[in-house]
Amino acid sequence: MKRIYIITFITAILSVVAIVGINTALFSEDKDKTITVGFMYVGDASTAYTNNFMKAQKAVEEAYGNQVIAVAKYNVSEGLEDKYFQELIDDKCDIIFATSFGYADAAKRFAQMYPDVEIVMATGTNANDEPKLNNYHTFMGEIYQGRYTAGVAAGMKIKELIDSGIIDESQAKVGYVGAYPYAEVISGYTAFILGVRSVVPQAHMIVKYTNSWSNYTLEKRYAKELIDEGCVIISQHSDTAGPAVACEQTDASTPVYLVSYNQSMADIAPTTYLTGSKINWSYYMIGAVGAVLEGRNIENTVDGRAYGNDMMAGFEKNWIEMLDINEVVAAPGTKQRVESVCDEFRKGQVHVFFGDYIGVSVNDKNDTCDLNDEYIENYQSSAPTFNYILNKIITIEE
Repeated sequence: MKRIYIITFITAILSVVAIVGINTALFSEDKDKTITVGFMYVGDASTAYTNNFMKAQKAVEEAYGNQVIAVAKYNVSEGLEDKYFQELIDDKCDIIFATSFGYADAAKRFAQMYPDVEIVMATGTNANDEPKLNNYHTFMGEIYQGRYTAGVAAGMKIKELIDSGIIDESQAKVGYVGAYPYAEVISGYTAFILGVRSVVPQAHMIVKYTNSWSNYTLEKRYAKELIDEGCVIISQHSDTAGPAVACEQTDASTPVYLVSYNQSMADIAPTTYLTGSKINWSYYMIGAVGAVLEGRNIENTVDGRAYGNDMMAGFEKNWIEMLDINEVVAAPGTKQRVESVCDEFRKGQVHVFFGDYIGVSVNDKNDTCDLNDEYIENYQSSAPTFNYILNKIITIEE
């Protein structure tokens, strides 16, 4: 019997050695492998949105060094992406990251045409639509969490203004410069005002759409118009520093403060910038490139929540980050409260789209949403789906 145990033990040891040897050989082979990674951007480093993706590209290059050859296309206007997809294909890209919502149809079409190339669409909504392709993927961070948390910081500033007698509760007005009336934008500003109202229940919001992702002149003009209407907080889902400049240059009789998106505006608006939030795209992108290098499935490799070929995550996986807090301007205790809210999100304790609110769909006025029954954002989609305008809380101005 003892002899049998010894033989079994030796066999087990040899099996482990064999497995380790195989894995080491595979790992060594992967270390020698080089792939070409393509990036398609709607802007360049001058816009916060694209600059955020470019930081993720840099993180990919730093993570894999000589194993990655990066090819980037900048300032690709939506509608002109076919040419640049083909160029990236012709450059022998093994994986392509497309980073603007309007690229999605072309991205999936090229994935179908080139099944050996992994095509990944940030902010896309069509990965799980038929035809479902093994090489086509979508991903996005659950940014409503950051928007809501930034709203809490803004609400604390409004409360400070009320408590100090600078404004009264009827003047708790928030202005928002949005790009398009898309769910991604609507979900974001709704989460933001709900964060504000968790501190100041009387707060309401005015939204102006630029119908452009990036238009400095229009964003600045609309922000100024919102300030002139009495808004004491300005935020944005747009790509330029226009709203920040409008806040910093204001001569309004009441103070106004800025909450940014994608990048800190502390240098541009040092006396009005409060904080902001962003998606950290690098966690997904590093993982996806690693999956291609190792011949693995992307959704089984990236550390996030997968639904089919779509992936998402929030504060709990560091896909969402708060920007720096301007403690010179922010209300006392803001940093601590923001950290607390982030921790509550990590524990699943925050219910954002919930309360005594009725929303009306932007697509069908007969379609309403009662938030007494909680709306779960990003339930089965990384891209936001909430597209309801809250009655008596949010006003859309043409």
